[in-house]
Order: sequence, then structure tokens, then C-alpha cells
Amino acid sequence: MILTAEANGFLSPNGVEIVFLLVGVVTLGAAVITVTTRQLVHAALWLVVALGGLAVEYLLLTAEFIAWVQVLIYVGSVVVLLLFGLMLTRAPIGRSPDADSENRWVALAVALAAAATLVTVVADAFRSTWIDLDRSVQGSPEVTGESLFRHWVLPFEALSVLLLAALVGAITLSRRRGADDAPASPKQER
Repeated sequence: MILTAEANGFLSPNGVEIVFLLVGVVTLGAAVITVTTRQLVHAALWLVVALGGLAVEYLLLTAEFIAWVQVLIYVGSVVVLLLFGLMLTRAPIGRSPDADSENRWVALAVALAAAATLVTVVADAFRSTWIDLDRSVQGSPEVTGESLFRHWVLPFEALSVLLLAALVGAITLSRRRGADDAPASPKQER
């Protein structure tokens, strides 16, 4: 069954579309809080909410495999790695004045311009495209896995090596800085 604009129009959404929109609003709100909060640990936890919202969106689009990959890799691994990196580098847990920039309004203008451009390009590119959700071949794990492991293996592996190098570098810098910042022992002060 192929849906057309006349069969299911923009002004007559069904329940899945309403839930999709509501989850999208929550995900967008969590993403905005992630980049605007001044507490690094809170930003990481709001990132979990935003990435979890994306996983729910994938579930609503009947892409279960991608949704669980989103949960396992991004929510489960990347955010945990980020939190361990924050804790191992002795980053400030509370409010941090260093986490804010004076260029907040410039960054907001650039972000809004980029978002408007992205929405315009995507809406124009897919204006007359309708997805046939009845065909189970397109979103099947076999097709997705084949595409993922055929075309995207190298970028994923490069990202994993980059994250590992970042964690090792954070531990190294943390240990080196910790040794330099340590107060002198009572024997050395005399």
C-alpha cells in the first residue's frame, strides 16, 4: 500500500505521527538543554535523553535494528565513555565558568541559519516522496546490516579508535597534571 498526499494528508495526522512529533519536541528540548547547560555532567545526562529520543523516533519509523544500535552504541557506550572521561580528567562537576563562551549569540545565529538551511534542503529534496512501510525488505536487519558493514565499517572503526585515543589522552593528561599540582610533602617544605 503506497500512501499518497490525498490518502493521509498533513492536516489529518494519525496517532504514530502525533507521538513522533511529541517525541521529536522532547528530543529537541533535551538537545538544546545539552548545549546550553553550564554543568558538564548534566549536559552528558541530557545527551542521554536526546539520544534516547532519537532511538524512540527510529522505533516509530519501524527501524528497530537502528534503534537498538542507537541505544547500545551511543547511549550505552559513547555517553559512558564521555562520563568516564569527565571523571578521569577531574573536570568540574558543578557549574563551570569555563564552559560558557562570550560568543553565545553568534553561535545561536549560526545554529539557526544551519537548521533553516538543513530543513529547507531536506524538505525540498523529499517533498513528493512517500515511504511504503508495508514492504519489510527496506528496513530489515539483513539489508541494514549489509549496508552498514559493507559501506560504513571503516568510519565506525576510525571513530572507535579516535574515542579510545581521546580516553587514553585524557587519562595521561589527568595523571601528569595531578603529579604537578600535588602539594609538597612536609619533608620537602623544611
